[in-house]
Amino acid sequence: MKDAFGPPQSLLVLGGTSEIGLATARRLIARRTRTVWLAGRHAPSLEDAAAALRALGPDVRTVAFDALDPHSHEEVLGKVFAEGDIDMVLLAFGVLGDQANDESDPPAAVRVAQTNYTGALSASLVCAAALQQQGHGSLVVLSSAAGERARRANFIYGSSKAGLDAFAQGLGDAMHGTGVHVMVVRPGFVRTKMTAGLPTAPLTTTPEAVAAAIELGLRRRSETVWVPGAMRVVMSGLRHLPRPLFRRLPL
Repeated sequence: MKDAFGPPQSLLVLGGTSEIGLATARRLIARRTRTVWLAGRHAPSLEDAAAALRALGPDVRTVAFDALDPHSHEEVLGKVFAEGDIDMVLLAFGVLGDQANDESDPPAAVRVAQTNYTGALSASLVCAAALQQQGHGSLVVLSSAAGERARRANFIYGSSKAGLDAFAQGLGDAMHGTGVHVMVVRPGFVRTKMTAGLPTAPLTTTPEAVAAAIELGLRRRSETVWVPGAMRVVMSGLRHLPRPLFRRLPL
């Protein structure tokens, strides 16, 4: 359970090779987190990530998890919670897709939606129920500023994040008063391997900056976190921009 200083002592990262997830794990390990579960597809990269975290001192375990197999989520994640209380779950998996290709390849577009939305919905519900049963814990859902208003350049990805964001907000309302805290994190463009080669955008951020914002949000019991904070103002303006004008922007 969380100690008097606040940081979670146990962490489950869904998307165990996520750069944001691992940056968050490293930051929390430095502040008393002692047990970390990395959930993801079994691959050398998952074991490498676990080994790197073990070098920092905590007990790190891996578990096979596939976002695209929701029928397995209850069993797989149930085994994690059966090993002991989890103070924080970080839902950090997702795919960007290839907008130009996916527009002409509906199955590929569906895969983006299934990973980012339906897979995340399933895993979130399973984890929220487990957190509620233990009576405490935080579920941190990595959304995106892209979900605030779908842009021509990535509306498939943006729409999947919009659905996830709305779902997570509703889940937070459903969990209110149960001891379970749900926090939605909306980063702007993050420099990661997933975005390598893409043109950068204003207010570009890093996994480490997102991790710092997550930690601060946990301490404040925030329900929504923007990274960087100025992104809230930018997206508010874009969200209310008339559509004919929005279409003319180079976004």
